[in-house]
Amino acid sequence: MEANEAQELQEHAEHAGHSDSLRPVALTMTILAVLVAVVTVLGHRTHTEAILCQTKAAVEQNLASDEWAYYQAKKTNSNEIELNDNLLGVLAIADKAAAEKLEKKHADRQQKLATDLKEGEEKAREHEKGVREFEQRVEEAEHKANYFDFGEALLEIGLVISSVTLLTKSRIYWYLGMGFSVVGIVATVMGLLLK
Repeated sequence: MEANEAQELQEHAEHAGHSDSLRPVALTMTILAVLVAVVTVLGHRTHTEAILCQTKAAVEQNLASDEWAYYQAKKTNSNEIELNDNLLGVLAIADKAAAEKLEKKHADRQQKLATDLKEGEEKAREHEKGVREFEQRVEEAEHKANYFDFGEALLEIGLVISSVTLLTKSRIYWYLGMGFSVVGIVATVMGLLLK
């Protein structure tokens, strides 16, 4: 064997020794990359859930507004009928049978309107309750998403800092990257545990 060949073999062996010592770093980086992808998906899904809940809250709000408008129209109609009844009571009507028939018609209409008003108010309040429920779900989803976003950012920082180890061969970057990653994992788990 020539001196050059022996020197090349020695350099390859030394280089292989360095790459063996960096295998845990490479494995850690692979795991961190997978964790970043998973946490990113969790964050996106949680943000999507918040948007869907906001949309449902807006729909419920519109339905509640419609119900209150319908309620108000019925209330106005009821007030007009009551006013008409009061006017009929004051006026002298020659045909008593026609007056009684009109009063009965107004009384029946008032009774129907009272039922409609009660139902309309119940529906409107039900929709308002739906709005509050969806708004609460939006708040919860956004709170959860904040944890996922924070966890994702810390995992990405950990991944980048760990990759510096491959360039510098200094393990301090690997340890620092692992520290960021652990905090990112904790933030993600906290987001998962939120109800």
